[in-house]
Amino acid sequence: MIEYVKGQITELTPAIAVVECHGVGYCLNISLNTYSALQGKSETKVYVHESIREDAYTLFGFSTRQERSLFLLLITVSGIGGNTARMILSALTPAELVDVISSGNDKLLKTVKGIGLKTAQRIIVDLKDKITTVEIEGSVTTTKGTQVQSPEHKEIIEEAVAALTMLGFPPAPSQKVVIAILKEEPEAKVERVIKLALKRL
Repeated sequence: MIEYVKGQITELTPAIAVVECHGVGYCLNISLNTYSALQGKSETKVYVHESIREDAYTLFGFSTRQERSLFLLLITVSGIGGNTARMILSALTPAELVDVISSGNDKLLKTVKGIGLKTAQRIIVDLKDKITTVEIEGSVTTTKGTQVQSPEHKEIIEEAVAALTMLGFPPAPSQKVVIAILKEEPEAKVERVIKLALKRL
């Protein structure tokens, strides 16, 4: 079992991080929260969950143990797989997710793509008592308050659409939503754009 991978970040997108450790590059599926935490770093320590099936071997990476703990709790809920759990952790910070489940806020939880009312209610019922065992040190800051210039918008659009496509959304509607978000929030970073897009698509 892989507990964590520590090494050089050789590739980083809002959906994937490649960490090289002793000549081996580990491709890790990550959430937007972890993406935010890894931005600007050349080296990192990423906590790992291995998802092993007959047809696939997938690694999920997390910047904190707390996020991994929440992921592991989410995938115990019937109907919640690894990608859906990652989607939830991309739409909400760990602190927000704990608050949503603890307070029974199924309306906010069902705004996450792929989560209907029944699934949201099931998550709350199944995890409300268990969620108290997860200690959250604090949410990850996703914006730095720096102004985004117009030339960078193209790069943000491309990166956001690529990430949304990897998460299973059609490229055309994704691009339309991303452009609309940037018109509303010109200074938004790519991770915020994707978070908002997840709630609209």
